[in-house]
Amino acid sequence: MFRDMPVIDGASETLWRLSDQGIWIRIISHRLYVNWGHAVAAGDTADWLDRFSIPYRDLCFIGAKSALHADLYIDDGPHNIEAFQEDGRKVIIFDQPYNRHLDGIRAHNWEEVEHFVLEAVAAKLGMAEPQLPGVTDGKGRISHNQNR
Repeated sequence: MFRDMPVIDGASETLWRLSDQGIWIRIISHRLYVNWGHAVAAGDTADWLDRFSIPYRDLCFIGAKSALHADLYIDDGPHNIEAFQEDGRKVIIFDQPYNRHLDGIRAHNWEEVEHFVLEAVAAKLGMAEPQLPGVTDGKGRISHNQNR
């Protein structure tokens, strides 16, 4: 199931631009909810990230996502969003029909995510640097085999 999910348009390109600006991308996922299938779920997840050229520096598998520290979270799961908000953590709600009852910063696509992340960086550091000149879009940086 995890190996063949489609990627959301703009995710790879946006995450590469943010990574090129020094944003530490930590992917937190709870895909280990079935006993005795962890190796397959973890392997399929890492393979999927590579096949779709998603940059990251950390890949964490944990149910309680709020147990891991981050300056800013992006999530669509209502239970995760509520946990972040209850802990006073900043979260961008990736808009889905099942989370529209929640208030907060809401992104409808990855361009909006990028805008909100850069706003958060500027608020924290006083500025947000644009992507470095001469650095190309990262989508093609990871060569991958489409026949996997």
